[in-house]
Amino acid sequence: MIFERQMVTACIIDDDDIFIYGFKKFIEIKGVFAHILNFSNGKEAIEYLKNPNYAGNLPDVIFVDINMPVMDGWEFTQNFEEIKPLFGKKISVYAISSSVDIKDINRAKNNPVIKDYILKPISESHVADIINSYQPRPGFGGLN
Repeated sequence: MIFERQMVTACIIDDDDIFIYGFKKFIEIKGVFAHILNFSNGKEAIEYLKNPNYAGNLPDVIFVDINMPVMDGWEFTQNFEEIKPLFGKKISVYAISSSVDIKDINRAKNNPVIKDYILKPISESHVADIINSYQPRPGFGGLN
C-alpha cells in the first residue's frame, strides 16, 4: 500500500509510550500525516485544544485511548464535546484501545463524538480508510 503525503494533522492521546512511538514511526514511514501531536492523557490534550495560541494548529483527526490516568478517553470526549464549537473546523475522534470488552465497544459506538472504535494495533488499511475519508482534496492524491 502506498501513501501520498496529506495536509492532515493527527493527534494521539495515549499513555503508552511504546504504542505512541510505534504509531508515530508507522505514520512517519508512510508519510500519512503532515503533522502529529501527542499527549499522554486527555487533560493535556484539552488544555492544548482550548489554548488560543494553538488555534492555527488544531488536529484534523484525534486518536484517543480510552484507558489512561488523569483524564481517560471517556472524560476527554465529554470535555471535547463541550469545546468543539469553538474550533471552527470539524475534528474527527477515533477511540483506540486494546479492550475487546463489548461494553467499551458499545459505549464508543453510542458516543456521538466518537467516529469509530479501533482495536490496537491499528492496521495500515484502517489508517488508509481514515485518510481517504478526507478525499477528494484538490491538489492531493488519494491513498492506493
